[in-house]
Amino acid sequence: MLTCQALPALAADFIPPEGCRLELTIQNRSCTVAQHYRCSGDAPGDQWVTYFTPEGQTYQSRIDKETRWMESTNLRDGIVDTLEDDAKDHASFSTLLQTGTDSFDFWTRSNTGERLHHVGQDDLTGEKVQIDGVPLEVTRFKLTTYSEAGDVLIEREGQQFVSRAQGRFYGGIEQSSDWTGRRESTNDSPVTFSFPGQPGFGSTKPEYDCDLQMVHGPAGTPRQLLKEARS
Repeated sequence: MLTCQALPALAADFIPPEGCRLELTIQNRSCTVAQHYRCSGDAPGDQWVTYFTPEGQTYQSRIDKETRWMESTNLRDGIVDTLEDDAKDHASFSTLLQTGTDSFDFWTRSNTGERLHHVGQDDLTGEKVQIDGVPLEVTRFKLTTYSEAGDVLIEREGQQFVSRAQGRFYGGIEQSSDWTGRRESTNDSPVTFSFPGQPGFGSTKPEYDCDLQMVHGPAGTPRQLLKEARS
């Protein structure tokens, strides 16, 4: 697991781990800012993201070239989830782009021993948009996360974005429910994209919907962490 340098909540710049290169900073709805970077020691196509809220770093994950959830870390409690090698149906970004649809059925295991079963599907809608000048394609998705015993923990569905150039998903508008019966609608859509040399590149201070986030409560819940693993 890579660990980024500890930064105060209001620090101006993100410093990726040694051997890594920051490629993109995204300000999102829902009062988060995402730092996307790649590391020389990883497999070709692997990429990382670290999320910040006003309180600082909350979450870090690594995906591979097919956008599989290789590794994710809750930076508040240290829980790390990793993808199990064997899967009934691994996620495939290339299949989604080539055919317009991709199903998945895989397990993750945490460093506490907990296993989670994730089943779902992504579909390209055919809609193409630009956000801050960046071309994106719209998807619809469904995702159900089960406990090892087979109990439904979280159900999610909604809309996301994909970037062919960056090779990844970005959050959108979705609805979710969990095992307690709580239901939630959220908007995690990107607002601005900052590349090297552009204003906002490396900024760790979220800029959008932070008043709303204070009303809804802090990030870091299992539901929020699953969202960030996805995007």
